[in-house]
Amino acid sequence: MEVLQLGAVDEPLDSPAVVSGGSAVTIGAFDGVHLGHRALISKVCDEASRLGCASAVVTFDRHPAAVIRPASAPRLLTDLDQKLGLLAEAGVELTVVVHFDERRAAEDPEHFVREVLVDLLRARVVVVGEGFRFGRERKGDVDLLGRLGSELGFAVTGAELLGDGSSPISSTRVRALVAAGEVEAAAGLLGRAHQLRGVVVHGDGRGRVLGFPTANLEVPAEAAVPADGVYAAWYLGADGERRPACVSIGRRSTFYRDGGPQLVEAYLLDFSGDLYGQEAVLDLVARQRGQESFGSDEALTAQMRADVEETRARLGSRPAKAPRAS
Repeated sequence: MEVLQLGAVDEPLDSPAVVSGGSAVTIGAFDGVHLGHRALISKVCDEASRLGCASAVVTFDRHPAAVIRPASAPRLLTDLDQKLGLLAEAGVELTVVVHFDERRAAEDPEHFVREVLVDLLRARVVVVGEGFRFGRERKGDVDLLGRLGSELGFAVTGAELLGDGSSPISSTRVRALVAAGEVEAAAGLLGRAHQLRGVVVHGDGRGRVLGFPTANLEVPAEAAVPADGVYAAWYLGADGERRPACVSIGRRSTFYRDGGPQLVEAYLLDFSGDLYGQEAVLDLVARQRGQESFGSDEALTAQMRADVEETRARLGSRPAKAPRAS
């Protein structure tokens, strides 16, 4: 997949060669690239194949709400790199990443259409969800796109949003499930496990003292972190190995009166090694229990043993065999 960065409004930029024959385009934040997004992208790829042109996605380098209403901007299901990877997996040939700032937020919908869809992408068809909105004060919608398309030479399709039997699949629904710790249900809408990504940093070493050394993952502040609790997960480290992990998310109310900062701590089953400073990814499989306080180290340790065995059972992992004595 080719990626094109689009900077400030009216920044000169030549059309990429891949759209020399035009393009089929969709537009959106695509946070999570969930099954609803994938259905929309599939329609774009089908249109591109029918017309013999390129498939393209227009998205943004940050969630627009982070600029328009920063105090209530949603937590992100995916960072930009992860989103681009998922779009590539979905079969998109070109993704345009628009730098979203105050000027872009104030842009007239008509100007955005002419600059990005027509001049840059040579759009032949634009596919968007039925409730799609864009431009200053969200004045742009499917009807406006249709009128501009008739004038500027592209067709517009307002696609019905994919549902799961109860309501349309949306990033908002997925975020609510993640926030409640319902990562299994979230995975059903995402089509994959919800991930946390970050760098392994030093903690206070308490896990090691208790016999359960953990990789403490520092995740971005804007990431959608699940509800506090203990989770079964897969840990993907810098070496490319996928390892089973028992993950604790929350504040150490057993040891700190105020709970302390929220932590993401992964105990890797049957592993010993130095992970500090490495980037890591957690695929969250299931929530095993909520966060609890314990009256003693012994009670906590007993529960941690039980948590690890539950994780092992859920993930189907087996303890590593001890090496034979020579």
